[in-house]
Amino acid sequence: GRRLVTCESLVAAVTRADFAGHVVTNVEARGKNVLIGFDDGRVLHTHMRMNGSWHVYRLGERWLKRTEAARVVLTTDDMVAVCFSAPVVRVVAAGALERAPDIEGLGPDLLAPTFDLARARQNLRGDPTREIGDALMQQRLVAGIGNVYKSETLFTCRVDPFSKVSTVDDVTLDRLLLEARMLLQRNVHGGPRGTRVALTGSRHWVYMRAREACFVCRGPASVRKQGV
Repeated sequence: GRRLVTCESLVAAVTRADFAGHVVTNVEARGKNVLIGFDDGRVLHTHMRMNGSWHVYRLGERWLKRTEAARVVLTTDDMVAVCFSAPVVRVVAAGALERAPDIEGLGPDLLAPTFDLARARQNLRGDPTREIGDALMQQRLVAGIGNVYKSETLFTCRVDPFSKVSTVDDVTLDRLLLEARMLLQRNVHGGPRGTRVALTGSRHWVYMRAREACFVCRGPASVRKQGV
């Protein structure tokens, strides 16, 4: 609902779009895609990949990342939104968003208010020979799970990451999806990311804990590469 005073970017398409003077109508996340809609129907689409992030500051507040990493800077009369290090920054024409291949092909978003559990399960079932750990990472099947949440969800649900989807029953698939949704919701508001609540030790059960003692059985955690 705020009108942009300035829009600065090193990305030529954003500079040409000249969003200054336009009103932001909505801000939406789909997986790691952040979609900012404007009053003329155009959308500023950014994808975070591994290192991208959006920060929001009050005008004049010190940024927490270096200026050179800023790819887009949106300013209202009293706030600044800065997109740092996102590899994908583009402008989508009015009415074209749902036809964009990287948006159209996304599976159900785990953080959507009305997550479509049945469709996500059906999508996973449609790729039966893929290993479940790899399948959960496929954004066309279900959107929102990255390597951290894949690892943590499979551990907390006690499912072998290398099991084929075809060997995992519907009850377990639903449990995996709902557990991932819960872990994502727990971390959506910022601050240190964690999946394990404890007074001491790591904030994660297994992620980045190779060769460390398991919090359950005390045996060493091991790592195997999976998927592309």
